[in-house]
Amino acid sequence: MAILLHGRGGSAADILTLAPEIGMDDIAYVAPEAVGNSWYPYRFTESFERNQPYLDSALRRVGEMVDRTTTFGVPISRVVLLGFSQGACLALEYAARNATAYGGLVALSGGLIGPDDAPRDYAGRLDGTPAFLGCSDTDPHIPVERVHETATVLDRLGADVTKRIYPGWIHSVNTDEIGAVRDLMAGITA
Repeated sequence: MAILLHGRGGSAADILTLAPEIGMDDIAYVAPEAVGNSWYPYRFTESFERNQPYLDSALRRVGEMVDRTTTFGVPISRVVLLGFSQGACLALEYAARNATAYGGLVALSGGLIGPDDAPRDYAGRLDGTPAFLGCSDTDPHIPVERVHETATVLDRLGADVTKRIYPGWIHSVNTDEIGAVRDLMAGITA
């Protein structure tokens, strides 16, 4: 099961277009849609308070999606959280705050939420969760330093982190990232 989280201005239908590109027929894909097509109003690097109450609402929404999948008998170890841009930031923040052994964590152009000096003392362990972070080194929305910091935090939480920085790439998903996602998901269907 993959929970897909769209970016700012996107929709559930937009992010679901990744499913056929990934091409894993034995994975079910679900995608909630943010009210007004935005999970929270300001940049992900703003203070947590500035993005409230929307950020907490978005995190609860992801939690509801995770709870729903496990209620239907899908073990958390077979649930992948995948997001693009604002959705990637949301997936990362949810997983860090609710650390457990997920089937996978994918952030396509994203990083942990909050200002540069945000404490990153999350409780719990990701216990070997495969995590993929892909981003451009010149992404106008995602500072590459935040991607590096996020990889370090996820590693400290016990995730098996793969980070790929694409020189000069745009704020978009590329074929190498799709291949990495496919490989990650193949691990949960094995």
